[in-house]
Amino acid sequence: MDISIVIPLLNEVESLPELHQWITRVMTTMNKSYEIIFIDDGSNDGSWDLIVNLSKKDPAVKGVKFTRNYGKSAALNVGFERALGAVVITMDADLQDSPEEIPGLYEMIVKDGFDLVSGWKKKRFDPITKTIPTKIYNGVTGYLTGIKLHDMNCGLKAYKNAVIKNVEVYGEMHRYIPVIAKWAGFSNIGEKVVVHQARKYGYTKFGISRFVNGFLDLFSIMFIGKFGKRPMHFFGGLGTLTFFLGTCILLYLTFEKIFINVMGIADRPLFYLGILLIIVGLQLFVAGFLAELITRNAPERNDYKISEEI
Repeated sequence: MDISIVIPLLNEVESLPELHQWITRVMTTMNKSYEIIFIDDGSNDGSWDLIVNLSKKDPAVKGVKFTRNYGKSAALNVGFERALGAVVITMDADLQDSPEEIPGLYEMIVKDGFDLVSGWKKKRFDPITKTIPTKIYNGVTGYLTGIKLHDMNCGLKAYKNAVIKNVEVYGEMHRYIPVIAKWAGFSNIGEKVVVHQARKYGYTKFGISRFVNGFLDLFSIMFIGKFGKRPMHFFGGLGTLTFFLGTCILLYLTFEKIFINVMGIADRPLFYLGILLIIVGLQLFVAGFLAELITRNAPERNDYKISEEI
């Protein structure tokens, strides 16, 4: 199969018929084999019934329904597991992502050789309360990860099949899929300016809390990507440094007490800082040692991502 289109959704019953017709029209002009995978993330507005009816009329339509709302990351992960296409396109179901972009995204993967192509909604129709935080978020993420994308969280993306089969998306990690892909070894990441449509039906699922959770997720991804299989390098190194600083402080105070005869050493804040650093250093070292034992005995300790094999 040439193309899989994965569409997570929550209460988008009004937009689904138009979206399906639009995708079908575009795919007919492309003359490629395709499938449309709708992931219903716990809708209660009749979206699933509509998807069932669409699948009866169109064999390209497939669907998965969650028993409750698990979030976009879970929906994408399930869609990725089921996608069969050589190129996988993700898009939102609210008609803000244009299916007309599919041919261009497909060409960038197949002909230009990108592993992942992220859309860039250069001209947006969102309120300023959403656009300004998004710019800050993209700037910080680009600085910390080295991935220079203008719109990291754009729902309209294209992937090689090998990419989506070698990444796991959970929690609220969907906004960092390019980062996850890079840590998995897929570093050829491109960007394409795409048209942003104004929302036609329903209401936005955007919440300001996603920025707080988003940055916490970013640090989690960076830590797991760099130290996931070698936690001792982080905790042990930090613990060793802290223990060394505490030891130096106490040696200095010992020198003052013995050779300079300074009184009241045990009453100085520096004395307690030295003891604290030694204790914390030992705790960090033990934490790293235990994390290393857990990692070494984990069933996926030798689970390495493979993109090709002959």
